[in-house]
Amino acid sequence: MQYRNPIIPGFNPDPSICSCGKDYYLVTSSFEFFPGVPIYHSRNLVNWELLGHCLDRPGQLPLNGCPASKGIYAPTIRFHEGVFYMTTTNTTGGGNFIVHTKDIRGPWSDPVYIEQKGIDPSLLFLDGKVYFCSNAGMEGDPKGIYVCEIDPLTGERRSPSICISHGCGGKAVEAPHLYFINGWYYLILAEGGTEYGHMVTLQRSRDLYGPYENGPHNPILTHRNRWRHPIQATGHADLFEDTQGNWWMVCLGIRPLPLGSLMLHNLGRETFLAPVRWEAGWPIVGNDGLIELEMDGPLPEPPLPESHDFTGDFTGEKLSPHWNYVRNPVPSRYCLKNGRLLLDGSDETLSGMNPTFIGIRQPSFIMKAETSISAEPAAGTRTGICAYYNDSYHYEICLERSGEGLHVLVNKRIHDMEAISFKQLLPNLKGDVELRIQADIGWYYFSYRLPGGEWQDCGGGMTAGLCTEGTHTMTFTGVYIGLFSTGGRASFGGFTLTENI
Repeated sequence: MQYRNPIIPGFNPDPSICSCGKDYYLVTSSFEFFPGVPIYHSRNLVNWELLGHCLDRPGQLPLNGCPASKGIYAPTIRFHEGVFYMTTTNTTGGGNFIVHTKDIRGPWSDPVYIEQKGIDPSLLFLDGKVYFCSNAGMEGDPKGIYVCEIDPLTGERRSPSICISHGCGGKAVEAPHLYFINGWYYLILAEGGTEYGHMVTLQRSRDLYGPYENGPHNPILTHRNRWRHPIQATGHADLFEDTQGNWWMVCLGIRPLPLGSLMLHNLGRETFLAPVRWEAGWPIVGNDGLIELEMDGPLPEPPLPESHDFTGDFTGEKLSPHWNYVRNPVPSRYCLKNGRLLLDGSDETLSGMNPTFIGIRQPSFIMKAETSISAEPAAGTRTGICAYYNDSYHYEICLERSGEGLHVLVNKRIHDMEAISFKQLLPNLKGDVELRIQADIGWYYFSYRLPGGEWQDCGGGMTAGLCTEGTHTMTFTGVYIGLFSTGGRASFGGFTLTENI
């Protein structure tokens, strides 16, 4: 059956997957965004529903003061004897930890922390024991892949941490996953750094603690030498068997903007799927180590037509799980009332650490997002819709109330430079003003519409300004399309995002 990649578009890196009967559950990294570690569900491996998040309480996920692209790295999800376990790293708040639940929809337990350091933790349940592995450097030893036995409910380390691998020769050895298959321990790794040299490598051993031999087909997945390929930076993979005995791999990759020879991406690292076959006890991934935007594979169930259009429904008692905050939100600033979303903005702007903001992941290069906002914000309030990468990179079109009246303006922040590129005084009016962001390959475009009027152009901002490759710090996320308020209350009447317009 044919399917399309990525299977989960937009900022969804470092995928890990497990199965429970015919149900598959997948988690991805979330970095400085809250709630943390989104949980997706599927029965056919292609169409995925966001169920919620493993980390939805501040006590599980302290993010205050977390720099951009820090916080939650690389989760692993496993299911064992009726219990789901998720292990990950909070790089700015406690290190490696495990949470668990019997109900995938939660609530998940409070974290138990693991003494073994490093990032990219994983779990192997085997013969009544639980093994924990991570990319670490223990007690003065060089960085490598370390393994110890633990109690997953308490975090207690039950054996010393032992280095089992230094990788297959590439830089930045990370993302270890251990599997026991047909009498062999297989160790999947990521090497080359999570950029354009990224790759998946493989080793195996008859003994958990080694020695491990390198696979004959290494790297088993990489696009590092396919410069013009529409998928790049493939790596950080998890291997699994479906209910029909077929093998698969989920991994991260990026889709560079199709801008000729330029290598820029704004959507972040996304989740891809590849079929796996075995030859002489070694896995062969995809098309001999390559994956494509369209692939064939023995899916457990046929794929369904899919759209990533999104409507923000403010009529219920709580927001959709698709909405995220930047770091830990102040709950009193967010309210659903009479079918509207009320945001009580502090003095913190989108260039600060804790703006009053909710956003969803941008799922495609070409899209349109619209919102309606009451034309009566208080003086000193700036509120609107934004394309947000992080606190140093964002574009927004918004309403601002001052002594002169109500203005619509476009503000742009890149590196340490922030400027208003468009400002227009609006006539006195009541009701809602509509604001819109449209995106294509090269630009974000901004416009507004008054009640009963036509859309008015407000200029644009280059997509390159919100791309990972241009950031002044090492960043790993992707663009969110969001709503925000600064300096006072804003009332939103709706939100829609339509892709591939």
